[in-house]
Amino acid sequence: MAEAYDLVVIGTGVAASKIAEACRSQKWRVAVADSRPYGGTCMLRGCDPKKLLWGVIEAADRARRFSGSGIEFENLKISWSKLMQFKRSFLSESPRNVEERFHSLGIDTLHGFAHFTGEHELEIAERKVQAKHIAIASGSKPAKLGIQGEQYLLTSDDFLELDELPHQIVFIGGGFISFEFAHIARRAGAKVTILHRDSRPLSHFDSELIEMLLKKSSRVGIDVKLNCQVEGVEQIGSRFIVHAKLNNTEAMFSADAVVHGAGRTPDIDHLDLQAAKVETAGTRLKLTAGLQSVSNPTVFAAGDAAAMGPMLTPVSELDADVVSQNLISGDPTHKPNYHGIPSAVFTIPPLAGVGLTEEQAKKQNLRFRISKAEISSWYSARRLKEDTAAFKVLIDEETNRILGAHVIGPDAEESINIFGFAMQFNIPANKLHHLVPAYPSEGANIEFMV
Repeated sequence: MAEAYDLVVIGTGVAASKIAEACRSQKWRVAVADSRPYGGTCMLRGCDPKKLLWGVIEAADRARRFSGSGIEFENLKISWSKLMQFKRSFLSESPRNVEERFHSLGIDTLHGFAHFTGEHELEIAERKVQAKHIAIASGSKPAKLGIQGEQYLLTSDDFLELDELPHQIVFIGGGFISFEFAHIARRAGAKVTILHRDSRPLSHFDSELIEMLLKKSSRVGIDVKLNCQVEGVEQIGSRFIVHAKLNNTEAMFSADAVVHGAGRTPDIDHLDLQAAKVETAGTRLKLTAGLQSVSNPTVFAAGDAAAMGPMLTPVSELDADVVSQNLISGDPTHKPNYHGIPSAVFTIPPLAGVGLTEEQAKKQNLRFRISKAEISSWYSARRLKEDTAAFKVLIDEETNRILGAHVIGPDAEESINIFGFAMQFNIPANKLHHLVPAYPSEGANIEFMV
């Protein structure tokens, strides 16, 4: 006989946890289900472990930049195995801690793949459950590339578990994953190549700042091949050959490892959605603006599984708040507002952006002015011996509101948050001139950027 719940949440990441805890606070009977260790992508296989690696690599890179300027060393190097030990020391207890928190709140924890057997029914590792409401927060997975030898590709999960760093790595795709891991791997001693299918990697960011990042990547030894369409991967002994067309000419790239960095899609294939009459469009769920299934009102989705906003952890949290409100109120009219949410790619230095790019603003025929500068000569960059730093801010001519902001350089991932805050709360750009920041800090630059 099936166990009955008010809510079953598929997943145990940021979005899943928020939804489960919010509904449990209303005395609902709640269960969560996950086939993987509890904690989700961001905590265990994404943002958090990546930033741990980046922090150590960036510290070593900074030390190298300061060689001869107060720091003296010989043969500074990264021990990849010890770096992995450091990362695991943060994460080894996380799944147990997450599950114990669920238990402390009275939330049932189920382990195994969940799949629908009806509009209100699920089966999880041969355990049958019924639920008045079901929330899909199962995260995302690497997109299928449809190339020969795809089985040889390492995923981002695999890269973050490498006990030894391969000597030569090829990354397929020019998105967040490839650039972040390429900057980490190169500075840890690997030879690195990125293969991107068109002329514009990191397409969510400003084109001029991307060009600066490409030049920086080249200077540190990362070989970025644009207009390079990968057609297949072949294994020969312990090595791999990537077959591609580079500017329509046959090309081959040899590597010890090939990493998939060409995008992610909602991880929903295993759910047997047809059994629940949950409609999809390609790899995505069909959802209302309130993140509810258009065909089965029992079902909601949040975060990467919903893919209604950018695949970012703060978006997952925002989605979870909306789904929780809609579930608890019984009135699914709340909807997320993705305006003014910043994102950052953790290269060295980082590149960050929020809102519209210049190209997007022009396509919308908006009237705006641009404030921009290359600022590697400013104190904030010079004191860190960073040769790549710039900004571009788009400001509406009529309202003086910020339409978009883009920054590359030290602590760009922090300064972009101020622009995001201004956009979210409609703070005019001229008000930022009255910001009284700590000094010296990156925030002290803001008034000179608008």
